[in-house]
Amino acid sequence: MRKKITVFALLYFVLINLNAQEITQKLDSVTLTGTRIDLPFRENSRTINIITSDDIKKSAAVNVADLLQQVAGVDIRRRGTGGSQADLYIRGGGFDQTLLLIDGIKMDDSQTGHHTMNAALPIEVIERIEIIKGPAARVFGQNAFNGAINIVTKKKLRNSTSATIETGSFGQLNGNVTAGVDLENSSHIVHVGRVTSEGYRNNTDYDNANYYLKSTFNKNRQPIEMTTTFLERKFGAENFYTTNPTFNEYEETQNSLIAFSTTFRKSNLKIQPRVYWRRNQDVFLLRRNDPDFFRNFHISDKIGVEANASYTSELGVTGFGIDLSKIYLRSNNLGNRNRFMTNVFLEHRFSVLDNKLDITPGVAFTYFSDFKFHAFPGLDIGYDITNNFKVYGNIGYTYRIPTYTDLYYSDPVSNGNENLEPEEAFAQELGFKYVSPKLTASLAVFNRDADNLIDYVRTSIDEDVFTATNIAKVNTKGLEFDAAYNFKLNRYKQTISFGYSYLDDNILEQNEALSRYSLNTLKHQYITRLSTQLFKNVSQNIIYKYAERTTGQTYNVWDASIAVRFNQAEFTITASNIFDADYIETGFTPMPPSNVLFGLRYTFK
Repeated sequence: MRKKITVFALLYFVLINLNAQEITQKLDSVTLTGTRIDLPFRENSRTINIITSDDIKKSAAVNVADLLQQVAGVDIRRRGTGGSQADLYIRGGGFDQTLLLIDGIKMDDSQTGHHTMNAALPIEVIERIEIIKGPAARVFGQNAFNGAINIVTKKKLRNSTSATIETGSFGQLNGNVTAGVDLENSSHIVHVGRVTSEGYRNNTDYDNANYYLKSTFNKNRQPIEMTTTFLERKFGAENFYTTNPTFNEYEETQNSLIAFSTTFRKSNLKIQPRVYWRRNQDVFLLRRNDPDFFRNFHISDKIGVEANASYTSELGVTGFGIDLSKIYLRSNNLGNRNRFMTNVFLEHRFSVLDNKLDITPGVAFTYFSDFKFHAFPGLDIGYDITNNFKVYGNIGYTYRIPTYTDLYYSDPVSNGNENLEPEEAFAQELGFKYVSPKLTASLAVFNRDADNLIDYVRTSIDEDVFTATNIAKVNTKGLEFDAAYNFKLNRYKQTISFGYSYLDDNILEQNEALSRYSLNTLKHQYITRLSTQLFKNVSQNIIYKYAERTTGQTYNVWDASIAVRFNQAEFTITASNIFDADYIETGFTPMPPSNVLFGLRYTFK
């Protein structure tokens, strides 16, 4: 405990005594992507974290899963390295209760939430990541139960090409090429990458490939944006789902997306139509070298069309939209399924008291062909105490319908339940945030009362089979604090940031001995990062992460990186788990020991 207090005291001393200088990138100029009402970060009356492109460079992370682990209130539970499989949580809950978006396109997977992060893009093509915490069903719809994460890709790279090669512990060998072409009436970004490893223990090897193309056509008249991705993961899944030493589990997934969008503006009206097709394929073998022993094969397709619009008048800004989609599933275990979904959104933002007080009521109406109609209202309120300091609050209902795995999956130790009801919750939040070019800080307290949460439970301690079940009411409350301070030292930019989150729920009181998934909530989480540049061509990053889970497990993890630039070349060293912490983030899979990755990046201009 004394060690924690010392760390906090040191950070506080540094925070208030360093002589800060204004930096060029202003966080409050960021406007959220994928929402109907355009609002700068500072004016939004919700708890939002922005990971900027500058933050990504300073993160010492090599993929999105590692990057999100550095945000308090976000729990990424990995089953290994390389981003092969990781579950995503915001403010507790389940692994299918956070919606992932790419440029506002919903990447929810109807098969299982375990594949959510399969859609995460390589960090080389990411401009920023927007993390919206709290209930977001009335803004984004299905799966935004506890929040949403939107990956915003780069618009253009002008005419340049960069190549990166990395090698390090566990036989890691990674390479990628990213190119940008800016033509007279179109622009294009292309990324091709491969990430491989022999594995840090038995049957943890992986071979992952990333392909990405983003094009903008007809730039000079009515721009049309096309996004295409293909992400393939092949990995040994040792102890991902079982502890049987005779099993050598193996999995392959493919995730792809193609989307077209544009924006029409006329006077006070803005309309953004989009059409998209998302596809996911999953092959799981319980015994890697014996496909006939037990094999699951699933293919899911989601075809959607949506239009979001906003209209500005003397009464404020009205946002409205509709999202229509059709889901098809083909599976040897779950059967052949299909579902039609409709989401209709309506919200209105108006300001009073000289624009100091903003009020935004809204509602989402949903229809699922197998779960019928639902309505989810919400309300955001914010008050500007000063130009930089804002107090805000929001309340809202949120929901999640069961995945097909929840409904129909079957194996010797697991059973789905086709009689499951959708999960619902009523959430409340109160927060404060301060935004300036030098300092950003936020504090939020929240409460969530949930009904019909889905978990896999046993009827008795002697029962071997876990069955998907709507469990009783669950209350979750918590607190989050984030701060980042930007300053200059010897003319160079420096950043120190830290965050803390606390969660408390009563789920263990209901089924501690019988639950499969609900025992691992991240109760205490503390993260700090120091990014320094002491010389013109050299920068360093140190990241410290502390976690305490409801099971009593605690661990401390230190990561660091250093980058040295020579004209168009950059040499990097990234060290992970420096002090060799022994810990598990989820299930039965121990995380990798201390490891290092050496990289070289060269940019051709």
